[in-house]
Amino acid sequence: MDFNELFDAYNCHLSDDEVKNTVATILKDEFDANNNIDVWKQCLHQIDLTTLNGDDTTAKVKKMAQKVNEFSQHFPGIPNVAAMCVYPALVETAKQTLTEPIGIAAVAAGFPASQTFIEVKVAESALAVHAGATEIDIVISQGKFLEGKYQEVFDEIAEIKAAIAPAHLKVILETGALKTAENIYKASLIAMAAGADFIKTSTGKIAVNATPEATYVMCCAIRDWHEATGQKVNYKPAGGVSTTEEAVQHYTIVKHVLGKDWLNNESFRFGASRLANNLLTSIVGTETKYF
Repeated sequence: MDFNELFDAYNCHLSDDEVKNTVATILKDEFDANNNIDVWKQCLHQIDLTTLNGDDTTAKVKKMAQKVNEFSQHFPGIPNVAAMCVYPALVETAKQTLTEPIGIAAVAAGFPASQTFIEVKVAESALAVHAGATEIDIVISQGKFLEGKYQEVFDEIAEIKAAIAPAHLKVILETGALKTAENIYKASLIAMAAGADFIKTSTGKIAVNATPEATYVMCCAIRDWHEATGQKVNYKPAGGVSTTEEAVQHYTIVKHVLGKDWLNNESFRFGASRLANNLLTSIVGTETKYF
């Protein structure tokens, strides 16, 4: 692929200061209208309930899955989460325990650093699907991207995409490492061109994770790609989105840039662990620690 031609076809030369100012204006003008119980419920319905710790156990994943199974009994009238997200080795546990019709997402392909052989990345991703994952979350090779090795980044994504069909592929850009709006926009284009079903901000494993500015840039890339190709790519902010206010900020930006067609749990997810309980607390009106 000619990446110069790809980048020239889009507005990649974004100013970080302009992005910051635009985001501030959007939130100032539109946040309050979205900060309500209906939106809080919708944000909860868009969560990939996540546990990605080195000390995760089958018992912990079973407990989380059982909480999902029993959610409607405890909170009638509140929609359940969209999916569970676990390490590949725990996918089978999630599949065996879940009775609710939600997705099972697995991080794979050398998550979170993506610093391993492509053969390992493909095999791990395919094995996770074989174990029962319906969605695979991978991280781009950030080092290769920053070196300008765009073809290698593209090829890795495309090869993993082919290996996991028909599961959905979420491609994590690790926006905190890419640093600039221009880099984030270009990485979004590469991921979408390579077949990503979702593009996702972060792993939650570095200091800077999902920011409103990253959400704005990635949503602009999704909008521009959709207008140019007709292909609808979905969006997932993850890492650092833990409060109701933060969730509504991202929701507000997605609504502003992409519109109502993305405001559902097939097109817009949150990668979160603490967020679910904080949203439940806002919805119920008293402190709630269910998950």
